[in-house]
Amino acid sequence: MKQYNIFMAFFRVGMLGYGGGPASIPLVHKEVVEKYKWLNDDDFSDILAIGNALPGPIATKMAGYIGYRVGGYLGMANAIVASIVPTILLMIIILGSLASFREQAWVQGMASAVVPVVGVMMAMLTWKFFETSRKGLGWLKSIVLILVSIVIIGILDIHPGFVIVAILLFALTRSDKTSKTKKEGEQSS
Repeated sequence: MKQYNIFMAFFRVGMLGYGGGPASIPLVHKEVVEKYKWLNDDDFSDILAIGNALPGPIATKMAGYIGYRVGGYLGMANAIVASIVPTILLMIIILGSLASFREQAWVQGMASAVVPVVGVMMAMLTWKFFETSRKGLGWLKSIVLILVSIVIIGILDIHPGFVIVAILLFALTRSDKTSKTKKEGEQSS
């Protein structure tokens, strides 16, 4: 049953993830955090951050890792296949069919109408990530981190993967200092 649930969760994401990998992230969140409860918000955020820092499509990386975490190697293969098969089939069917109608107003309107919905899904996921950040860092640090990220990614045009890696390295060095301080405090007690 677990393998069936893994397949169905990522198959739904593959079928409904209109707009590519980033647009499917809220759908993955809905399936693995809210519906099946395989992960919590913090775990999902960590997987998303690391997945964004690695090369390749985010949807298949997340499917592979989450599938592995939930169902081992079979779960990993199952989730990857479930997430890419709908895309392959839909590309063949829809593009084959719509190619002859692409100049029609209804086809262009259909494509344009989906964009705001994907935007709202991304905004809702962004708000959830902000809430998670605020709980861990507080309002001020979260807002400063958002503003610095906007400047670095949006204005300076530095790839988000580099920013994520830099933040992860900073967090690792900070956690090493914190654990050393705790050990020194415990030894002196």
